[in-house]
Amino acid sequence: MEKRLIVRGLLAGAVAAVLAFVFARVFAEPVVGRAIDFEDRRADVAHALGLPHEHRAELFTRGVQANAGLGFGVLIFGVAMGALFAILFCLAYRHAEGIPPRDLSLRLAAGAFTAVYLVPFVKYPPNPPAVGESDTLGTRTLWYLVAVLASVVVAILAAWLGRRLAGRLGAFNAGLSSAGAYVVVITLVMPALPAVNETPEPMRDASGAIGYPGFPADVLYEFRLVSLGTQLVLWVTIGLVFSVLAGRLLDEGAERVKSSG
Repeated sequence: MEKRLIVRGLLAGAVAAVLAFVFARVFAEPVVGRAIDFEDRRADVAHALGLPHEHRAELFTRGVQANAGLGFGVLIFGVAMGALFAILFCLAYRHAEGIPPRDLSLRLAAGAFTAVYLVPFVKYPPNPPAVGESDTLGTRTLWYLVAVLASVVVAILAAWLGRRLAGRLGAFNAGLSSAGAYVVVITLVMPALPAVNETPEPMRDASGAIGYPGFPADVLYEFRLVSLGTQLVLWVTIGLVFSVLAGRLLDEGAERVKSSG
């Protein structure tokens, strides 16, 4: 049964990846294009002013990046998340007494979106091209992964706590208690991680006059908003599609058990 559920998780992840790709292609790529235009113009101004600037080699054209590159990346991520989601569902379903499979799938999707993306997003929101230095890419990536790992570990411990308290407080109160514990702990953990702020400041010449403005705040805001929307589309779709597929499979299994009994 577990293998069949994982296959359905892979399918749910693939469907979610397609929808997330369409959303990102329509809404995110125009913002990325504006960020790259800013970077190109900034490099031209820096060259004209005789200021040092970073030269970034373009391995793939924008057309490849915005279509095949984006689509392949989202597909791999979506399928991987779908498989992990199915494994998590299998583990949770064994202990989820009285929770229908469809409800459990939706709850897990909401929890996964919050723990895997939303909480780390608050601490380390994604940046478009032209924001950040290549020399610090490894460091920024490392701390982001630390934030994801911390959020997931705290979420798992909170779920364990809720299960332990369910017999004493009831399912609803235990759920509230575990959610509150997660919020308290993660509120203490995230500020302890180092801050990363690399938004380009205005470019100034030797006299201190501004030769080119800093990175547009509206572009940065829009990019982070559509990034959040892309992940929301992905996880909502995984939860909905898997709830249907897994619900049918488990219902069929339950019917076969009744028939054989």
